[in-house]
Amino acid sequence: MVAAKVIAGLIGLGGLAACAGLEAETVDRSPFNPEYRGIQTRLLEDDLVEFRVAMRGARTGEDVTAYADCAAAQYALIRGFGFARHVRTNVAEEGGVWKGDAVYTVSPDLPRGLSTIDAEVTVANCAETGIPTV
Repeated sequence: MVAAKVIAGLIGLGGLAACAGLEAETVDRSPFNPEYRGIQTRLLEDDLVEFRVAMRGARTGEDVTAYADCAAAQYALIRGFGFARHVRTNVAEEGGVWKGDAVYTVSPDLPRGLSTIDAEVTVANCAETGIPTV
């Protein structure tokens, strides 16, 4: 009985070791040196805004979305609002240039939904991480 528990424990550890090895292989350890190539802003309605962003050196589409979030947060502050809500983002990469087309609502009060952005907190975080804003 004790031997069976020891063997089961060793098999479990072997499984964990295999998972750890797999995780180590999929982690991107290359340096992150993004080149932010600009933000275009277009007012769609009074509280609905589109941002088109472009960058080189993105690791994934999440880096492009973070750039658009920073633009939206700063724009909300410029307009005298405290919040933004992410509506959608389309991301594409071509020839090493990542482009994002993102739409947000801006509002003075915390909007409904899961993808809300506190503009002041987000702009401060963008400054800390070196992501430019509008």
